[in-house]
Amino acid sequence: MKTRLISLAVALGCLLLWSCTDDVVINQNQDISQGIWHVDSLASFTFEIPDSTNQYNISYHVRNAVNYPFYNLYVTYYLEDSAANILDSKLQELILFDKKSGQPLGEGMGDLFDNEILVFKNKKFDYSGTYTFKIKQFMRMEELPGIMSFGLKVQQTEL
Repeated sequence: MKTRLISLAVALGCLLLWSCTDDVVINQNQDISQGIWHVDSLASFTFEIPDSTNQYNISYHVRNAVNYPFYNLYVTYYLEDSAANILDSKLQELILFDKKSGQPLGEGMGDLFDNEILVFKNKKFDYSGTYTFKIKQFMRMEELPGIMSFGLKVQQTEL
C-alpha cells in the first residue's frame, strides 16, 4: 500500500512538472558572436500561436557581461506574420544595471548576468498561426560590446 502511494505521488509530481512547461510556446536564446552585437544583426525567433483566444506573456532573456558599457539597452522589436508583414514595431528600453549603484541586475556570478525581462503581459495575437519576432539593438553604436546572448520566451497565461 505504501509503495502504491509513493508511486502515485511520483506520477502526480511528474504530471505537474510536465503540465507546467506545456504552456511555453517558445523559449530560445541566440548567442551574439564574440559578445559584440552589430547594429545590422537581428535576433530572430519564429513560433506558432496555436490559439488566438489565449493571452501570452512575452519576455526577453538578456545575458550581458559585467563590463557592458551602459546601464540600459535599447532594442527595437518587429512582430511579423507568416507573410513577413510587420504587425507591430516599437523601441523599448531594458534596464540591465541599477542607475545609482551601477550594480548588475538579474542573476549571475562573476562576469555574466542573466536578465529575464517581461515586456508584454497578457498579449493577444489576432489569429492563430506562425509569427516571427525580430529584435535589433538600437544603442547608436555599430558594434555594441558586452551582450552575450538574447532570447525570447512566449508563454500562455492562465485565464
